[in-house]
Amino acid sequence: MSLDLCFTPPSRLARLIRARKLSATELIRAFIAQIERVNPKVNAIVTFLPELALRQAKALDRKKPNAEQTLWGLPIAYKDVVPTRGIRTTYGSPIYRDHVPAEDHLIVERLAAAGAITIGKTNTPEFAAGSQTFNAVFGATLNPYDLSRTCGGSSGGAAAAVACGMLPFADGSDLGASLRNPGNFCNVVGFRPTPGRVPGWPATDAWQTLTVIGTRRPSNSKTSSSTSRRMRPATTTAPGPGTSGRRTRNWALENRTTRSSLRSAPCTISTKRRRMGSPRRAPCWSVSSRRLSRSSSSSPCSSASLNVMSSTPD
Repeated sequence: MSLDLCFTPPSRLARLIRARKLSATELIRAFIAQIERVNPKVNAIVTFLPELALRQAKALDRKKPNAEQTLWGLPIAYKDVVPTRGIRTTYGSPIYRDHVPAEDHLIVERLAAAGAITIGKTNTPEFAAGSQTFNAVFGATLNPYDLSRTCGGSSGGAAAAVACGMLPFADGSDLGASLRNPGNFCNVVGFRPTPGRVPGWPATDAWQTLTVIGTRRPSNSKTSSSTSRRMRPATTTAPGPGTSGRRTRNWALENRTTRSSLRSAPCTISTKRRRMGSPRRAPCWSVSSRRLSRSSSSSPCSSASLNVMSSTPD
């Protein structure tokens, strides 16, 4: 049952919690179990906060969400370049190994206001610079389909976590394909929104407008429309510069959904996995033309090894 919950689309999880058919505590316990089982193999979540997540879930179970709190009880782990108040944020650099921010990033505030529960931080290359995900603080994040390969980057921790059912959705950033690259490597969807559409604050380099905050979701997009609508309250309340007040289309999902039905500003990496009876190998390349040395090459997303890729349709 807990494994099924980990591969249930976030829109359905949100409906179950709002209908009191599932508690936030039950859901968080399921994701904690999945992280403890799978994360040691792929190293996607580098700061893990199960006690904090359970406290937040129990507090939410004693309340009732309003109409705008559409992510009520759903867990999220933020990319480790996103400031989180009171939670270590290293930027993947030894310089910030013990850095604890004093304030939250704006997307953290808005997702928390929508009911999302912080369960940890996901891996990134140092200062999110690079198309691989490894650093001197936490090491490499591995490809869920082949542990001898890279997951891509720089939002590779988020992509691997979503692909393995450790998160229902996640956030990420993108300057030169840091959302899209690991999405392709890990068989999930990463979308880069228009610069300025999703605000990035606080920012030490506010003059750099090409880096954006975006989303990742599983590649099976049957519920992408409903999920994107439910994520609207967590996104910008006012249009960003250059948008003229218009909603942008969300998640280009090719032929799997009607693009005109996807209208919201993405602010998270949500994931919808491909339905599959057997694991499908994702496109991947080795780091610096070399395979990553690893004692085991069995895939944590393989039904033969961990049976974590069996997805339930919405």
